[in-house]
Amino acid sequence: MATLIALNRRAISPQSPELTLAPIDYCAMIEHMLASMTQWDSSQTTAPLTAAIDGLLDIDADTLDDTELAEAVVELHRQQARLAAAVTRLTAAADARRVWTNDGSRSCAAWVARRCRLPAGQARAEAWLGRRLRTMPDTSEALAAGDLSPRHAMVLASLAGDRTAELFVRDEALLVDHARRMSWADFVRAIEYWRQHADPDGVERDADHDEALRRVHLSPGMRGTGILDGMLTPLGYATVDGALRRVEQELFEADWATARAEHGDAATACHLARTPAQRRHDALVELAKRAVTAPTGGKRPKPLISVFVGYETFKGRVCQLAGGTVVSPGTVASLLDEALIERVVFDGPSRVIDLGRARRFTGAVRRALEVRDQRCTHHSCDQPGDRCQGDHVQAWTAGGTTTVDNGQLRCGFHNRWRWQHPDPPPDPDLPRRIAYLEDWRARLRATIIAERLADA
Repeated sequence: MATLIALNRRAISPQSPELTLAPIDYCAMIEHMLASMTQWDSSQTTAPLTAAIDGLLDIDADTLDDTELAEAVVELHRQQARLAAAVTRLTAAADARRVWTNDGSRSCAAWVARRCRLPAGQARAEAWLGRRLRTMPDTSEALAAGDLSPRHAMVLASLAGDRTAELFVRDEALLVDHARRMSWADFVRAIEYWRQHADPDGVERDADHDEALRRVHLSPGMRGTGILDGMLTPLGYATVDGALRRVEQELFEADWATARAEHGDAATACHLARTPAQRRHDALVELAKRAVTAPTGGKRPKPLISVFVGYETFKGRVCQLAGGTVVSPGTVASLLDEALIERVVFDGPSRVIDLGRARRFTGAVRRALEVRDQRCTHHSCDQPGDRCQGDHVQAWTAGGTTTVDNGQLRCGFHNRWRWQHPDPPPDPDLPRRIAYLEDWRARLRATIIAERLADA
C-alpha cells in the first residue's frame, strides 16, 4: 500500500508550528482501525468504528496532494464496501434470529427501516441481500475484501435464485472475477449475456413484459402546460433518444454560434440561451413539427441489423443496440421483415477487414469503428459511439493511415484532451484480463453446447 500522507502537525495544531509528524500511511491506518473492530466488547460494539470514522473526519483534505487525495478516495470506497459487507452480514443474522419481533415489527425490513430511518425499499433490499449472500460464498468473500461494491453484490444476488440459481452456483467464481476486473457498464452487459445463455426463455418473457408495459401519458397541467411521462421499450427508447439528440445537437450548435457571436472566445455554457432541459423540450416540439410537415408517403428509416461474421468465434454472441443495451434475440427477430441487414466481417478479436485510405473516418471505416469500439475508448468515458469522433491513433500528420487498425472512437472532449495530455500508460494487466475473458467465454460456450447435445 503506497504511503498516502505526510501530515504536518501545523494543519491540526497551529499553536505548535515547529512540530511535525513522520509520514503516515492512511490506507494502512484505515485498515488497522477497522481491523481493531474484531476485538469487540458486547457493550461497545461500534465504539472502534466510531473512533475510526472520527479519525478520518479529522483528516484535512487541503494537506493532501492530488495523488494522495485520489488514493484516499479509492481506499475509502473499498473500506466502505467492506463496511457494507459487515452491515449486511449482521442484518442477516438479526433477520435469522427474528430479533425484530421483540417490538412488534412485521419483518426485518420494517424493523430496519424504522430503527435506522431508511426508506422501506432500501431496508428490504438490505435484508434480501443478507439472505442471498448466505449461499454466495465467493460474492460474500469479495464484498468483505472490498473488491466489489454493494451494487455489484445486488446484481450477482439477483442471479442466485429462481431459474438461474443452479447455473449461478457453477459460475459464481467467474462472475465475481468479472465484477472485480470490468468497468460497471461492461460488467452489466456481460451479466445480461450470461442471463441470455442461462435462461433464454426467461429473457424472452422479460422482453415481452417490457413490451406490455410500454406507455406514454401527456396530461394537461396548470395554465395550459403539459405533463409528459411514460415508459419506452429498449428499441423505442433508442429510436426516440437518437432522433431527439440529433435535433437537440442542432439547437445546441445554434445557441453556441449565437453565444460566440456575442462573447467571442470568452463564451461559456452560461452564455447559452437555453439549458439542456429546455433544449430537449424544444427539440421534442421540433420533432412534432417535422412530423406534421413530412411529405405523405415519405421514406421511413429502417432498423439496421449488423451481422458480425466471425465475431462470435472471438468474442461471443452479440445481441445489443448501438448504444450497448443488450436486447433479447426475439426482439431482433421481430425486426427482420423491415430491417436493413449489414454484414461486418472480423478476422481477429478486434479487427474489422480494412476498407481503404481516406483523410477522415467516414462511411464503412467509421461504421467499423462504431462496431468494434462501441463507445469512447478513453478508460473513464462511456459516451456511446454515435456521439464520438473518429481519431487517429498515430496522427495523420505523422503518417498515420485512416484505417480501422489505426482508428479509435473518442468523444469530442477526450479527442481534444488527448492532444493536451499524454494518454495514460497502458494497463499492464490488460492482456491477462482479455485472455481471461476470452477463455471464460469459450468455456461457457462449450458448456452450453455440451448441455444442448446432452438434452438432444
